[in-house]
Amino acid sequence: MSGWRLARAVARTGQLGVVSGTALDLVLSRRLQRGDPGGHLRRALAHFPVPEVAERVLARFFVPGGADPGLPYRPVPRLGLRPHRARDELTVVANFAEVFLAKEGHDGPIGINYLEKIQLATPASVYGAMLAGVDYVLMGAGIPSEIPRLLDALAAHRPAEISVTVAESAADDRHTVGVDPAALLGRVLGPLRRPRLLAIVSSHVLAAYLTRSAETRPDGFVLETPVAGGHSAPPRGKPQLDAAGEPVYGPRDRIDTGKIAALGLPFWLAGGYGTPEGLVQAVEIGAAGVQVGSAFALCRESGLDATLRRRLLGRAAEGTLEVRNDPRASPAGFPFKIADLPGTMSDPAVYAERPRLCDLGHLRTPYRKEDGAVGYRCPAEPVGVHVRKGRPEEDTVGRRCLCNGLLAAIGLGQRRPDGYQEPPLLTLGQDLGFLEGLPDDYSAADVVGHLLSLSAAGRARVATAS
Repeated sequence: MSGWRLARAVARTGQLGVVSGTALDLVLSRRLQRGDPGGHLRRALAHFPVPEVAERVLARFFVPGGADPGLPYRPVPRLGLRPHRARDELTVVANFAEVFLAKEGHDGPIGINYLEKIQLATPASVYGAMLAGVDYVLMGAGIPSEIPRLLDALAAHRPAEISVTVAESAADDRHTVGVDPAALLGRVLGPLRRPRLLAIVSSHVLAAYLTRSAETRPDGFVLETPVAGGHSAPPRGKPQLDAAGEPVYGPRDRIDTGKIAALGLPFWLAGGYGTPEGLVQAVEIGAAGVQVGSAFALCRESGLDATLRRRLLGRAAEGTLEVRNDPRASPAGFPFKIADLPGTMSDPAVYAERPRLCDLGHLRTPYRKEDGAVGYRCPAEPVGVHVRKGRPEEDTVGRRCLCNGLLAAIGLGQRRPDGYQEPPLLTLGQDLGFLEGLPDDYSAADVVGHLLSLSAAGRARVATAS
């Protein structure tokens, strides 16, 4: 939901605007196939430092005037361990374009948010964002211990790689994915400015682990509570569910902000702090500010489909909007917040009608097959297929295809040859108190002004989540 329009609107207020870096290869390719309304993507690609690379991406995906709305979107190469030049070119160009447009026309800071879980896309994605001058990289859903080294190497256009977790691998096996800037672009460019890294964590223990050495130390932290939108860390200890089937969090899941402050790095609080009072509270306990997602997700500049956004706002105003922390929905294995809206993937009937398939694969898990080769599996793929890949059938129960559902939520859902159209899946934070004091139909600037409305918070900083 946090695309370049939203990030740019926030950055123009002097705050940190953050774009989502997940699946930008799909976002760019589908918008180009829709004819690139307004010409924004083509304008960004015209500034890519190696024109022939951008031209190859345009030649593959741009459809003047837009493709027939009844036709499926053209597929993009799926993520994998094997090198794939066209895939890497698309990923680099897509991340460049999103950051370029977010930074266009102002001097405010822009960040980009990635999931550590999606390791296969990280090197090429980060490099593309850095080519556009991204100021911050934010990373959660994992332990981003190798990202500082990756940023150092890419700032000098050196070949860089990160480790990839492969299930069932032997202890001494090491799998990596990387990018060689000179080989990919065909030339060596001038040095890049290294962005700052903010690690998104839910534990002071993890924060302390990351700061143990210069090689793993980030430049700051975003401390995320379990009520934040999207993925959240599972509860520590033996898993327990409440009467509604949601994970139960306890004392072990509370972040000790005093121990975080003692690490000497700036930190922001996320999840339930998106109000003026929440910002005051964050500053009083030593935070540099707050990271806000849900309030911006429902503003006019949000990338969320406009009809869906209005429906969510309407249900929130009525007091009927519910957001559930579903422990099984995400193929990633992390609890995932799903906003309840009829006609979307929160609806059991809609979920039951959707044919199970995994044709995008950003949340696939690499695994070692019996013959030693690496395969890929996803709990949201067809049940029989998943079982044949060595996993129990129970792993597939309740799983949603986040890749297709979230693309549909921003108006880029796939259209199948038989006429079936992918339904959207919506995520928000569980604390909806941010709506109090905002207009019925509000802008990103309204959110920032509202958050800074209490004088005690006037020096604090706000960042969009993605």
